Amino acid sequence: MTMAEPRGLGKITSKRWGGLIIGLATALVATGACGGTSGTDGDLIASMKQAGCATVALAEAPPFSTITTDGKAGGYVPAVTQEVLAKLGVPGLCVKPATYDAMIPGLQAGTFDALPGGLNITPERCAAIAFSQPVTAQHEALAVPKGNTHRITDYAGLARNPELRLAVFSGSSQEAFAKKSGVRQSQLVTVPDSQTGISAVKSGRADAFGAGQFTLRRVADDSMEVIVDTSSPVSMIGIGFRKRDTAARDAFDAQLEQMRKSGALGALYAKFGFPNPEEIKDISRSSVSQACA
Repeated sequence: MTMAEPRGLGKITSKRWGGLIIGLATALVATGACGGTSGTDGDLIASMKQAGCATVALAEAPPFSTITTDGKAGGYVPAVTQEVLAKLGVPGLCVKPATYDAMIPGLQAGTFDALPGGLNITPERCAAIAFSQPVTAQHEALAVPKGNTHRITDYAGLARNPELRLAVFSGSSQEAFAKKSGVRQSQLVTVPDSQTGISAVKSGRADAFGAGQFTLRRVADDSMEVIVDTSSPVSMIGIGFRKRDTAARDAFDAQLEQMRKSGALGALYAKFGFPNPEEIKDISRSSVSQACA
């Protein structure tokens, strides 16, 4: 049995098919119809200006990032990003929801222009993308039911009891730290957002929810306790860019440094409820790894 030829096209040779496909692909890229980002011409800032916004990936992880009911960006990191990009002439952010494990592949594939969704700066991520200078400083933490019947004190404690289960964002730094602390893959329950993580603990699907200390202090209610794991390294969040967009990242950093020196960054940090604005004055991505410099 042979496949029916496309109606109205008649007989088309494989050579002509190849020419048509290449031509169609070229037209789609030129018009942006493939769903890619605005940064396809090598000048990300100029193309974001032309597009009228930066296309960004966000997850629901307050107070770092949120998505409002009308689909707009909320939270501290998008607020910093919007303020910096406004100084560079980019009017705003166009939001696409994404899980943490999908953000970097989506950025590399051209689905997003930048990642202000609360990604911690890590050596592994620095090998894949270019981070801005950090805009937060915090430790990893755990949310457990009030009373803490399992006497959980840190991530290593979870590793010592293989019966315990830990909810984490898929692809998050907390997932990586848990594994480094000895938590088995079979103990992990991956969740897409903070509320699902909290619900997993409340419903008994997990015994603890791992996230940054400030995320948990925002989302945990009176029925839960937040335990800060001071053995964890200080985590720092930066805004992610493609490696080829380091010129845009550097321009972003220059404006960010002005905000840091003027005190505007610290004021915005405090406005969103972070109690340690002094800690973000002198932090640098190079302190994570030279791969991040």
